[in-house]
Amino acid sequence: MPRVQPLPPEALPPQTADVYERFVKFGPFKDQAAVLAQVPPALDHLYRMLMELKERGGVPWRYIELAIVVASKLNECAFCIGSHSPVLKVEGVSEEAIATLPSADHPDFNETDRLVIEYATLVTQKAGQIRDNVFERLHAQFSDSQIVELTLRIALAGFFNRFNDALQIDDGRAAAAFAAFQSETRAQEL
Repeated sequence: MPRVQPLPPEALPPQTADVYERFVKFGPFKDQAAVLAQVPPALDHLYRMLMELKERGGVPWRYIELAIVVASKLNECAFCIGSHSPVLKVEGVSEEAIATLPSADHPDFNETDRLVIEYATLVTQKAGQIRDNVFERLHAQFSDSQIVELTLRIALAGFFNRFNDALQIDDGRAAAAFAAFQSETRAQEL
């Protein structure tokens, strides 16, 4: 149960309520939206930006989700891990490979995946100590715009990890979705 009073979309101005309703269709984010609704401009701007970035498609979704899961695992945010790990499967990453994150040693990960994992780890743990050679390798795979967006998404993952954990945002749906994902994967392996 969240530590603050969740608000329904009806408590918001119509334009912000629309953003709330559209965003929660992307996954188990209703509790998060209901808490963020306490500060309507934050809900409106953050969620609208995230939806615009997804629609824009500036960075392949596999790399965005890989970065989010790595940051979330490093920050030990069960809600975000549970919410985003199933998306990685849709993006072609096996449950076994997801389980090894933030390690990049699994054979499912290609060179670009490994670079994204390394970069997400560095941004999450040592943002001020990233060496130039990491950016040289990033520039070989991504445009400046993509590097900025990838960095933004990693930093936002850290924000959401802390926001969700501090305010105890997790109604169990993310954990249930992750458990279903694991059960489905095991059934397919048999």
